Amino acid sequence: MKRIVPILVIAALAAAGFYWRAPLLSALGFGDEDGRYLGYVEGETSLIAPPIAGRLVERPVDRGGQVKKGDRLFVIDPVMARAEVARAEAALAEAEARYENLLKGKRQEEQDVVRAQRRENDAALAQAEIEFKRQTELLAKGVGTRKDYEQAESMTRQLRSRAASLAAQEKVGELAARPDEIAAAKAQVDQDRANLAQAKKRLDDLMPVAPEDGLIENTFFNVGEWVPAGTPVVSLLPPFRVKLRFYVPQEEVAQSKIGAPVSFTCDGCPADLKASIIYVSPRAEFTPPVIYSQTARSKLVFLIEARPDAAQAILSPGLPVTVAPFAK
Repeated sequence: MKRIVPILVIAALAAAGFYWRAPLLSALGFGDEDGRYLGYVEGETSLIAPPIAGRLVERPVDRGGQVKKGDRLFVIDPVMARAEVARAEAALAEAEARYENLLKGKRQEEQDVVRAQRRENDAALAQAEIEFKRQTELLAKGVGTRKDYEQAESMTRQLRSRAASLAAQEKVGELAARPDEIAAAKAQVDQDRANLAQAKKRLDDLMPVAPEDGLIENTFFNVGEWVPAGTPVVSLLPPFRVKLRFYVPQEEVAQSKIGAPVSFTCDGCPADLKASIIYVSPRAEFTPPVIYSQTARSKLVFLIEARPDAAQAILSPGLPVTVAPFAK
């Protein structure tokens, strides 16, 4: 009976398949003589989600398709967001026009009116000064009346005051608004520009594009469905975000260093594939057992992750790999 139990264990492992067979055989003392480490390829997907809830109106990509950086992934109903962008653009145009107007003086046509009034007043003033001089001489000779003299004097003073007023108006018309008004208008322009940038960003978030070249690993909504805010619509897997995951025995983990190169193989893959270690687990764990035994419980292993070289063939997540033992 004692010989029957190991035979049944081996038979059960053979029926379990490639993925679990080799590590369990190794754990139970029936592993490969060269001590290779078995593992698999894992992908780090990017989940692309809208920040605002809405109805999915476009999804030009499908599961399993390849996309280039900048390709449109999906569109959430953008009607409200586009209206907000148009409103922000109009508000900015109004604020900029008001600001530019404050930087300028009056229009040329308005200045021409003031100048014409000045010329008219100058002519009247010249005539009034002549009359005032004449009335002064007549009064001195005793021919003129005091009333005529005072009227001529008053008219002259009025026209001189009006001349000064028109000159001041012409000068003010060439000036911009007060500094405080200009500063306030400039602040409003900056605020409206920020509002427009925010509205455009919100619109862009409803129509995201691929951040990198990659594989559409999965899609979660179809056109016409309601997408809650923050819920992924597609998952994207860039080629450089795949890694190997494998376990090494605790007595060999000291040879695993971050950045150290490893070689690996997989079914149907080119020869001489390389990867670099990017993570070594700080904690040990038991070999994943299907059949528990004293040997399996005492077999401690450490998880190691390695990043394949970018220039190599694209590896599919879930693909089993065999990592060569570390150089002694």
